[in-house]
Amino acid sequence: MSALLYLVAGAVSFYVLLYYGLIRGARCSSSVKLKGKTAIVTGSNTGIGKSTALDLAKRGARVILACRSKERAEAAAFDIRRESGNNQVVFMQLDLASLKSVRSFAETFLKTEPRLDILINNAGVMGPGRTEDGFGMAFGVNHLGHFLLTNLLLERLQKSGPSRVVTVSALLHRLGKINFPLLASNKDLVLGQSTWHNIQAYCNSKLCNVLFTRELANRLEGTNVTCYSLHPGVIQTEVCRSMSLWLQLLMMPFAKLFFLNPEEGSQTTLHCALQEGIEPLSGRYFSNCELQQVGAKGRDDALAKKLWEVSERLTS
Repeated sequence: MSALLYLVAGAVSFYVLLYYGLIRGARCSSSVKLKGKTAIVTGSNTGIGKSTALDLAKRGARVILACRSKERAEAAAFDIRRESGNNQVVFMQLDLASLKSVRSFAETFLKTEPRLDILINNAGVMGPGRTEDGFGMAFGVNHLGHFLLTNLLLERLQKSGPSRVVTVSALLHRLGKINFPLLASNKDLVLGQSTWHNIQAYCNSKLCNVLFTRELANRLEGTNVTCYSLHPGVIQTEVCRSMSLWLQLLMMPFAKLFFLNPEEGSQTTLHCALQEGIEPLSGRYFSNCELQQVGAKGRDDALAKKLWEVSERLTS
């Protein structure tokens, strides 16, 4: 019995050391207040998006929850207003799987909101299906929808500057690849809809996020808008909600033990949105609230420029 207790105690100690030494991430140390500032957070009705929006609201910002589900987003807005004491938290309809919806959101925002200081491209999906415009779901939502949204709001960001665009990528961008002929023929960067194809499509879309940020920084050089991409950590969120049930069940024990919670996972996003002095690092990639090196494909300026030009054509 004593041997069993020693074994359990050792396992618990090992987990605690592993969690606090390697898994648990750094925290955003910025004390910046945002009174009079406006922020958009996509996919902010749950997960790290909601935690990000809550932090911004606590700092006094007017926060726009840009989400697809009206019911869930209004519930999230209620929660955030109650917890932050900030009544300037509102929902605006945005379905990133529809370029028409992205344009409608931007039109409404530009008509009703006089400024935009922080745009956080947070929403992300992993799973099968096609967008309203026929693109693969991960490519269409994670990259193309955010590409169009950012471009439609860029003039307002410049007028409100200094301002920032923060795009949530992932470490999995290192496994991504971009096949332009396949994209031209299939409107996606993968050919199938299997679990493996869905995972690869997600990796590809996260590489697109890194390349988009890099090219955006090149195009904004000399302006008062800076941009950053990031890996938030391995988070226990709903990003895999479209995956098969067996895969979700398989992941659940690992998620409970080793994944960060949404509040912990929002810290690098907040660092990129708020930290003073990182403006010279525009276009770069962060993880654990620190500058990190991206994979080789993520540093390819020619690839980033071509992706931008192709994305312009795809979004008309």
